[in-house]
Amino acid sequence: MILYGICDWFGSIDYNDLANICNRCWHELQGNREHWAVIALTSIVLYKILAWVWYYVGGFGWLECFRMVRNQTLGPMFRTLSSSFLLRDKVDKEVEKSLASLEKSLMKDDDRLTQFAELPADGWSDQDVLNELDLSQNVLAHSDWEGGKVSGAVYHGGQDLIRLQSQAFEKYCVANQLHPDVFPAVRKMESEVVSMVMKMFNAPESDGACGTTTSGGTESLLLACLSAKMYGLRKKGIRKPEIIAPTTAHAAFDKAAYYFGITLRHAPLDAKTLKVDLTRVRRLINKNTILLVGSAPNFPHGIIDDIEGLGMLAQKYSIPLHVDCCLGSFVIAHMEKAGFKDLPPFDFRVPQVTSISCDTHKYGFAPKGSSIILYRNRELRMHQYFLSSDWVGGLYGSPTLAGSRPGALVVGCWATMVRMGERGYVDSCREIVHTARRLKNFIHDNIPELQILGDPLCSVVSFTSDKINVHELSDRLAQQGWHFSALQNPPALHLAVTWLTRPVMSELTQTLQSLVKELSANSDQKPSSNGTSALYGVAGSVQTKGVVDRLLVGFLDTLYKTKHEF
Repeated sequence: MILYGICDWFGSIDYNDLANICNRCWHELQGNREHWAVIALTSIVLYKILAWVWYYVGGFGWLECFRMVRNQTLGPMFRTLSSSFLLRDKVDKEVEKSLASLEKSLMKDDDRLTQFAELPADGWSDQDVLNELDLSQNVLAHSDWEGGKVSGAVYHGGQDLIRLQSQAFEKYCVANQLHPDVFPAVRKMESEVVSMVMKMFNAPESDGACGTTTSGGTESLLLACLSAKMYGLRKKGIRKPEIIAPTTAHAAFDKAAYYFGITLRHAPLDAKTLKVDLTRVRRLINKNTILLVGSAPNFPHGIIDDIEGLGMLAQKYSIPLHVDCCLGSFVIAHMEKAGFKDLPPFDFRVPQVTSISCDTHKYGFAPKGSSIILYRNRELRMHQYFLSSDWVGGLYGSPTLAGSRPGALVVGCWATMVRMGERGYVDSCREIVHTARRLKNFIHDNIPELQILGDPLCSVVSFTSDKINVHELSDRLAQQGWHFSALQNPPALHLAVTWLTRPVMSELTQTLQSLVKELSANSDQKPSSNGTSALYGVAGSVQTKGVVDRLLVGFLDTLYKTKHEF
């Protein structure tokens, strides 16, 4: 049982092998066999143990191993202590207080709005519904995304595109991609959307390159992981699948591991470039590895991993390689044609890349709920399919996770791409990247208290500070209407520049410089007791990890509360 516990703690150790070896040693001792046999078997045990230690230390480094041990021991210990009779009442009281504050900030409402906890007895007229929608939009004010003050979130292509998308939605609002025989035009447009994106990422037609549309980046990444798992199982007999991804890879990979029973190995970064450390990736590869992952760029820092280097590892060990281009999407795909010559190879022109994900609803300006997963060949795509040939309801085949899919969204995507054309995307890419680099250069040249993380080349700029509390800076920015994304490990902020950010970049740089000077002059001042600074201060502590999990659950629960429950 001790062996099982140790092996489960480490995750991928084959505890049956270790147990068998130890049992053989024990039987040799009991049987009074030759000493050389006992010595040999004991040496094998020690070798296996040392090999596993080297696997983890070599893959993660001593510092990461120490952190892992700390999190695996201190974290559970503090969670147990916080739920014990000694601290339970106090912790519960503080959690309830925080959740009440969270609900108050999230559950915005107004007495002028009608509450619908159940169906109205009689349906409303069209005009009444439209009036209520207008009132909701006016009295429940949203963040100033129209003014370009929000990091990412809204990838706006202009009012003309919105009008076109609305008209396209009206024409195909009842269309369902589950029934291509009923809606043949939707099938045609979906296939053309995939084909156009394939060309953008230089997918090799000679290899049978292909893909599918999905509901967003998360589903695209889930499908890439599912395909790799089923491919590894059916082609290589891998029953304990593992994926190796950078620590900066999107959390959707963690979600895929959680959903599909995959072990996710997070590879550390190079300390200087913040790209994934290829040496660490190589040391993490084993017989159960089904997929390597790189980002182009990653969400936290906007850094493009060394895809060519990952490709060499993928080739050497015959492992599929996925490149997550969800955030870079139509920006990174058009940077070369927009005149940016400093872009490293990242797409299917790297021969070992087997799949790529791209969000058309980001810099492609398509309606929300639109993404693409591409594969180098049809065999890889086939392993994401679900097939049922013996269901009493008939033959059933589904290409993605969803069954019914709103055809109007893919029609809106098709209409947007055809309306924009390559020249339109190249022009928007040029403007967005120039704006992001303007922000990067301004921070580097004029705000010494902030340090740019790595060398971001695309649309995301991330920075940290060893002089001020950047999460307190985030709260100060929010007070002036600016919403940056808060990061951790290390504490940092990032801005995903969009088309709407361009006109307000001068205002942003001046505001940022002014607030940093203000915080630097008052460095002894305590951070605010709520907001981003307080939340990430709690999240960064091992002692309060369990409390943060409860707050996250409370946050998600609050999304589905109506006013009468509050």
